[in-house]
Amino acid sequence: MKVVRSGETAGEKPPGDLHVNKRAKGGVVAALLRSLPILVVGAAMAFAAGFGWFAEHIGRLTTPENPPSADAIIVLTGGQSRIDAALGLLKSGKGKRLLISGVNPIADRKSLQAATGGDKSLFSCCVDIDYAALDTIGNAEESAKWVRNHAYERVILVTNNYHMPRSLLEMGRFLEASVLEPYPVVNSRLDEGRWMANRDALRVLFTEYTKYLGALARHVVPLRSTQDSVAVVEASTRATR
Repeated sequence: MKVVRSGETAGEKPPGDLHVNKRAKGGVVAALLRSLPILVVGAAMAFAAGFGWFAEHIGRLTTPENPPSADAIIVLTGGQSRIDAALGLLKSGKGKRLLISGVNPIADRKSLQAATGGDKSLFSCCVDIDYAALDTIGNAEESAKWVRNHAYERVILVTNNYHMPRSLLEMGRFLEASVLEPYPVVNSRLDEGRWMANRDALRVLFTEYTKYLGALARHVVPLRSTQDSVAVVEASTRATR
């Protein structure tokens, strides 16, 4: 049986215990504040080391001379050289069909074919154009729909070298059952530390690195399947009726 001392109410902690708890909490806060500079410096060093690794990795990427054949080819817009490379792969039989993802809506099929100098018959039979995608995530979403609609298992992905790591991550989130063959387009050499002496390259690499970290964070979050999303929308609609 617990004896309640004079001045205490049953269920209340003695004043001495309250002081001990306050001192303990204060000690934890003080310890955290003391360790904060170390944590900040450590995070900055990890960020810098990660950027160095990322830049070196990009610098080592090269355009394959003879990539393996695949069911289809996907090119992400953002530069003429990307589309030219993808059309070259299609013409050489490396894929049966090509998706150009993220095309500006003002560019119709005829003007796009003329701008790229692509073969008219090849463009008519084997090139699909995606106007819906506005960014890399959109590219991945629209490309995944296209791949699933055609039941493709192996796809060549064409984009710039600096854009390839993030593109593979985003595509991989939506196309876990498909094999992605990277085909990086290299416009300027960044190997052997050349990126460190190129201000424009540094800016592009730094921007792409921060976006890559965001893609990594998204990659650990499981995607809701399209069917699940439709089911949720339908359930919400029924609930509001």
